[in-house]
Amino acid sequence: MSSELRLKKLRGSGGFVMATVNDDQQRKGNLGGPDLFLAPVGRLDSEKISKYYCNTCEKEYEGSPKIEYENPNEIVAENLVLLEKGQYVCTTCGSILAEYRNFSKPDETASVGAAIPVTSTNVIVQSTQSVQSEPPKTSTNVKTFSSITGLGVYDTEARKVGVVKEMGIQPDQSSIVLVVTRNDGTDVTIKWDEIRKIGEIVLLGSLLAENNLKCIKCGYTNSQGSKFCESCGNKLK
Repeated sequence: MSSELRLKKLRGSGGFVMATVNDDQQRKGNLGGPDLFLAPVGRLDSEKISKYYCNTCEKEYEGSPKIEYENPNEIVAENLVLLEKGQYVCTTCGSILAEYRNFSKPDETASVGAAIPVTSTNVIVQSTQSVQSEPPKTSTNVKTFSSITGLGVYDTEARKVGVVKEMGIQPDQSSIVLVVTRNDGTDVTIKWDEIRKIGEIVLLGSLLAENNLKCIKCGYTNSQGSKFCESCGNKLK
């Protein structure tokens, strides 16, 4: 494989950087579309970044943004360790251009195992308070009662599949869910029992379905595995 460096644009949620990257870094940043993304690549050498653009400032800057990182070495599941977490920060306004997480599988031949179950005591109390206060429904028909907005969501292959948009309960108040904005910008609803762990990241118990689960009749974004719309009953494609 060629190790030739090429100048590329790598996008983040709050802007982009122009950096020289090798073939392996390009492969990591390619999520299947025409754009390359910064989060899967991880930490780049600041010397490799020639300029960046901040969405908050609406301005392009020469040089590298500030790169902040730490090494928690946190075990997030069996055979999965969070080695490093970091972010690219605008040197002018302090806005986050992109965040990343680097993982390691101690045994590369084995799959990722189960994580320690998440306690739901506090969540149940918050849910009760939410039902009493009756907050407005969101565009995905989920009642919001707690926010872990912005946490990265990863599947069982340690791939980042999106970020948490909001947390709430379904319209029938039958279960707790997370609304996740996937890498392609679409939203999907994840049921609580499909989540392995919530900590520094959200770890799912399976691969995130790529098919569109939004009902074409009422617009409701359904949970993974749904065959019929959970809001209007319309058959999903």
